[in-house]
Amino acid sequence: MTDQRSFASTSLPRHLARGVLGFGALAGSVLLIPAVGLVGLLLAPLGLLALRGCPLCWVIGLLQTVSNGRLRRSCTDGSCQLSVARHTGTQGGAVRQP
Repeated sequence: MTDQRSFASTSLPRHLARGVLGFGALAGSVLLIPAVGLVGLLLAPLGLLALRGCPLCWVIGLLQTVSNGRLRRSCTDGSCQLSVARHTGTQGGAVRQP
């Protein structure tokens, strides 16, 4: 079951590539206005699509991608704690559960 509040990508290079494409298209759409007129704004939807809707969502996704599997949240009796996940070792790239 996937978390519906997750903006993370499957890998950091993929997430960074989406950021370069998204922010590049947004910047290009504004910077091209003097050269090609309002037609340059056609790049803006491409940038927003690459960023999955908003630049802040991309930044949140970057933080989630970096911390994915490293942090654990546990909530008991109305209070939540964030802790570093403990890995017992890896076998073939997969994490073994104790």
